[in-house]
Amino acid sequence: MDDEKSNDDGCETVDNRPQFGTRSLPRDGNIFQHNAWDNVTWNEEQEKLAQRKVDENSIVTVSPEQLLKYETDADKYWDKFYGIHNDGFFKNRHWLLTEFPELAPDTVKQNTERPMRVALTNEAKSHGRRHIKILDLPCKDGCRILEIGCGVGDTVFPILAYNVDPKLFVYCCDFSTKAIDILQQNSAYNVDRCKAFVLDVTQETWTTPFEVESLDIVVLIFVLSAIHPDKMQHVVRQIHRYLKPGGLVLFRDYGRYDLAQLRFKKGSCLGGNFYARGDGTRVYFFLQEDVRTLFTDNGFIEEQNFADRRLQVNRGKQLSMYRVWIQAKYRKTLA
Repeated sequence: MDDEKSNDDGCETVDNRPQFGTRSLPRDGNIFQHNAWDNVTWNEEQEKLAQRKVDENSIVTVSPEQLLKYETDADKYWDKFYGIHNDGFFKNRHWLLTEFPELAPDTVKQNTERPMRVALTNEAKSHGRRHIKILDLPCKDGCRILEIGCGVGDTVFPILAYNVDPKLFVYCCDFSTKAIDILQQNSAYNVDRCKAFVLDVTQETWTTPFEVESLDIVVLIFVLSAIHPDKMQHVVRQIHRYLKPGGLVLFRDYGRYDLAQLRFKKGSCLGGNFYARGDGTRVYFFLQEDVRTLFTDNGFIEEQNFADRRLQVNRGKQLSMYRVWIQAKYRKTLA
């Protein structure tokens, strides 16, 4: 399936991580020289072609009964997904420590000689600069992190491995009971530093092992896209409620015109840019403005929001694949 988990850019160790984000596509060069090219600019023809494909696959033919079933049985579809793939299908997201140095600041400080992949803010773009902002981390001692939609732990375990803060504590939740069971059986699951629990974040009230305004960081990695768009605002409001003032949301998810969206056939669309995969799981494809509005309308200040456009190639088959992800950071106001 076209899930991000099968297309990670991570590798096994921090020291050997590829330096993604700085490999620019040459104008007249061989695109099959490397497996991926970063910061790819689309031309007008590509944009029109992508929009045409989305228009073609956006005709909703799903019955109201089936739409309701996708919503009410969402946890069952994901339980089945994790039951089939277990933990052998997934790759730990070691790239997170490059994209989001806030998750393991000590690791970043120890590797300052290695270039880090950091998005250009509008201000930085205008001056042609790249930088890592380490001084404004939401927590420097005893960080409390929550990952929503943790799956089988491909984000959690890299954080636990590389964040050496002895006071670190990571909470992680998923509404798939099967996923939480698999995560807790992993040998890297340490109850002294981590607590995994089942939670449907679309529910009106959350039952959590932590208090309101007690979290420093909330991680949303390829999870909000699996939630019905009508319920996203509620989830963001709840995140705001549980974050400390000044706390940070780290967001990465599917962007509009990503290869996964363009591959959908007619009859898969459930609504505007919201689709059902063949296995019953669902996915939404964001614009930058979608993400901006979702958070800034609910008490957050934008610190980062960019479209990560990447060209991935299969050198053996001579195939090119355009991926689009939205990455963002939002901070809860201090007031």
